[in-house]
Amino acid sequence: MRRRRLTTSLATLASGAALGLLGVAGYTAWTLNGPRRPWPDYVFTPFEVRADSEDVRLTSADGVGLAGWWLDAPGSDTVVVCAHGHRGNKADMLGIGSGLWREGFSVLLFDFRGNGDSDDGPQSLAHREQADLRAAIDYAVERRPGARVVVMGFSMGASTAILVGAADPRVAAFALDSPFATMGDVVAANYRRYRLPSQPFLPLADLANRLRYGYSYAQVRPLDAIGSLAPRPVLLLHGTDDRVVPCSHAVELAQAAGPTCELVIFDGADHCGGYFEDRQGYIDRVARFLQP
Repeated sequence: MRRRRLTTSLATLASGAALGLLGVAGYTAWTLNGPRRPWPDYVFTPFEVRADSEDVRLTSADGVGLAGWWLDAPGSDTVVVCAHGHRGNKADMLGIGSGLWREGFSVLLFDFRGNGDSDDGPQSLAHREQADLRAAIDYAVERRPGARVVVMGFSMGASTAILVGAADPRVAAFALDSPFATMGDVVAANYRRYRLPSQPFLPLADLANRLRYGYSYAQVRPLDAIGSLAPRPVLLLHGTDDRVVPCSHAVELAQAAGPTCELVIFDGADHCGGYFEDRQGYIDRVARFLQP
């Protein structure tokens, strides 16, 4: 009788542990890819920063409609495409976007699929969003023929810029704030934040991601792509106290990028926090870097 009870208890514990593992893996996949919009969806617009703008619509290669703001500087020979972070929207880029516009650049801010004013579409972490960034670059090239096109990206937007730019020579320069080096490593880092071990959670989450959303962590590795940006200049910006993407990712990316990459570290800054340490100083630094 005791042996039977012990066997039953162990089986129950094993079943509970298995369900817990699967639950974490499924939740991770949904957090990264599942549709989720904030409510209420109040956001700032160019009105709040007194920037002249035009509402524009783009279409990604897989048919997803994207919303954008075009901040025009008629005399500029450079267009800055701004790419926001995961679960963000184009309003998140209004500070740096309007700042660069005032420095004389034309600027395109847009919403990735499933965010802001863009249409719903299959989402991911810097995988399907590559098609959206390509659509934004297409628009910039068509809107201002002959102009230099550069990308300013934050977090996921910065990682997406690396992946897209590696195969798109139309992008002349990259300013990248807090990109992650590999999808697997950034998921593992966030498990550690919550005191969860990478094993066995990470491979199970990767499996859930593949089965439910159709791509693997191995397909999202900016670290493998950043060397292809050379000889084009790259500005990497990262905070030492980043709790989402550890600063070590920036060091790895800078080493892989080679001598055309400049790494700027903000002491004590959290994720994408360098801008808020010194807004005007940040804008000045990026504007100097993006000048032809």
